[in-house]
Amino acid sequence: FNMGAFLSHSVLFVIRCFFVCAQKLCGTNYPVSIAFIVVNEFCERFSYYGMKAVLTLYFIHYLHWDKNLSTAVYHAFSSLCYFTPLLGAVIADSWLGKFRTVIYLSIVYVIGHVVKSVGAIPDVGDSTVHVVLSMLGLVLIAFGTGGIKPCVAAFGGDQFDEEHTEERRKFFSIFYMSINAGSVLSTIITPILRGDVKCFGGDCYALAFGVPAALMVIALVVFIAGSGLYKKSPPEGNVLVRVCKCIGFAIRNRWNNSKKSPKRSHWLDWAEEKYPKRLIQEIKMVFRVLVLYIPLPMFWALFDQQGSRWTLQATRMNMDFVMGVCFCVVKMLNALLILVFIPIFDMGVYPLIGLCRIKLTPLKKMAAGMILAALAFCAATVVEINVIPPPAKESLVQVYNLMDSEVTVQFPGHTVFSDPLKSYEVTSLQYRQTLITFYDVYTFNVFSVYITIIHYSQLFFSLFRYNGVVCKTNSDQYLIDLGLLDFGAFYTVILSKVGDRVQFLMEDIQANNIHIAWQVPQYVFITAGEVMFSITGLEFSYSQAPASMKSVLQAGWLMTVAFGNVIVLIVAEGAGMEQWTEFLLFAGLLVAVSIIFSIMAYFYTYVDPDQLDKIFREDTDDEKVESSDGKKNEAVSLTDMPKQTKM
Repeated sequence: FNMGAFLSHSVLFVIRCFFVCAQKLCGTNYPVSIAFIVVNEFCERFSYYGMKAVLTLYFIHYLHWDKNLSTAVYHAFSSLCYFTPLLGAVIADSWLGKFRTVIYLSIVYVIGHVVKSVGAIPDVGDSTVHVVLSMLGLVLIAFGTGGIKPCVAAFGGDQFDEEHTEERRKFFSIFYMSINAGSVLSTIITPILRGDVKCFGGDCYALAFGVPAALMVIALVVFIAGSGLYKKSPPEGNVLVRVCKCIGFAIRNRWNNSKKSPKRSHWLDWAEEKYPKRLIQEIKMVFRVLVLYIPLPMFWALFDQQGSRWTLQATRMNMDFVMGVCFCVVKMLNALLILVFIPIFDMGVYPLIGLCRIKLTPLKKMAAGMILAALAFCAATVVEINVIPPPAKESLVQVYNLMDSEVTVQFPGHTVFSDPLKSYEVTSLQYRQTLITFYDVYTFNVFSVYITIIHYSQLFFSLFRYNGVVCKTNSDQYLIDLGLLDFGAFYTVILSKVGDRVQFLMEDIQANNIHIAWQVPQYVFITAGEVMFSITGLEFSYSQAPASMKSVLQAGWLMTVAFGNVIVLIVAEGAGMEQWTEFLLFAGLLVAVSIIFSIMAYFYTYVDPDQLDKIFREDTDDEKVESSDGKKNEAVSLTDMPKQTKM
């Protein structure tokens, strides 16, 4: 027994184990580097959603814009954030690489936040300066957040070894959870910072924007801290230019020689005379996935209505929650359910389906997610039909005669009140006029007649018990108790001191009886659909992309979100239909699209981009590769996927 040899081998074994544990989370195949990426994503999403949570209020109350302009700028900013990923992807895959692209664009991101925060300080310049700084900050933020979106997800996938596909799939689930965790916390915290903290004599928008800026700085520091642990794939050169030239050459060559030469199996094969077969194969892979992306914006057209149509539906429902639960919880219900559903699906639903010997491929999951989203809108339709809607194009005109004699009320050009109003008589009618959307007080000679003119669709109150409301006159001050003002109702308060009673409260329109809890089923369906569609699509986009174009394909996936918002604008503005029919239309469209997508998925051939290195050998001078085996030009099917026909 050689003690020296034993000790030396033992020391080497310990060092080897320490090195492995330093690279991997001990006992797993997860690299330590993904912890830095997940924390970075959490902080970045906190920064982004925290800023957006108060952005519309900032436009209206600080910049004093009207609601239409505020809404337009808000959606323009959101759209820009989903169109800029393509720029970031091209920079990452062609020049800087994913690691340096994330760092440089994160710096732009931080600068945008700082500029936005400075623009929210009242002492800095006049209103023009505030607008300029705000718009400049938003543009920088849009380029920053959009540019790093495809790079961070793809960079996280790069950290896994080729054989650890299951761990990589679960990573994208964890990655998606970090997005929603950051969204939930920021949506709670930043509105509190704006409203509860006062600075410069009003709501502290500078602090509400400054905290997200600080979180983005933390995100950048955390990402840089893991630099020594990352796998960093070098950029492949100007990939986009090579792809465009290859496609252009194939089209020209086919146009010029199609009659002289024999037909080829794919139109891109006409580029074989000039470009490597590997590049042609990679472009084919990307095109197959991009074709599958064509129907996907319809899912996002439904999903993104949570913040618009569903929110407006909620404002017309009964929100009398118990135990202090408020409307803001309903707005965050999707993000909260995501945090619950992801582990349930990963550890419960998917394994259970596997035990039933059902092969649940990624594209099947996405199709199922579409169906669930359609069911969510069917549930929203049922709720919408049962919610008592405000009368369309109608206003309520009520005249109260509190005088001791009769009063005649005349509207120029109308004869709505033909008979005089007797003393203390209340008269009301439904007056069809969309332009009457204001409160006013008319005085006829010595008689004071109070005319309340209200357009129902513009009534939005906070559910609250209004006790001890201060009412001042020229000589006295009264404290009146209005009690609970419920949603959907219209109240009239008449101040007339009779004995000890100061006010009379009348409920002219009854409150909505449909409780907002009836929205929970539609949120459950849409969230389950998001888990099956969005997370799977994120991982699918990575797994089916060649190494040189992973960020580009991630950007293509993100752009489906932008086009989904465009669909909503077209349908909402152009259709002009009732809300429940619009919900039903979207549900029907998504069912039709899911059928089309399922047919396209049936003919899709799953590929393993990592196998290209074993099949193709590229020359260093970028000339085409000579191969004697013609089968190497075909897509490489994954061994565990069912055999399918190519598109």
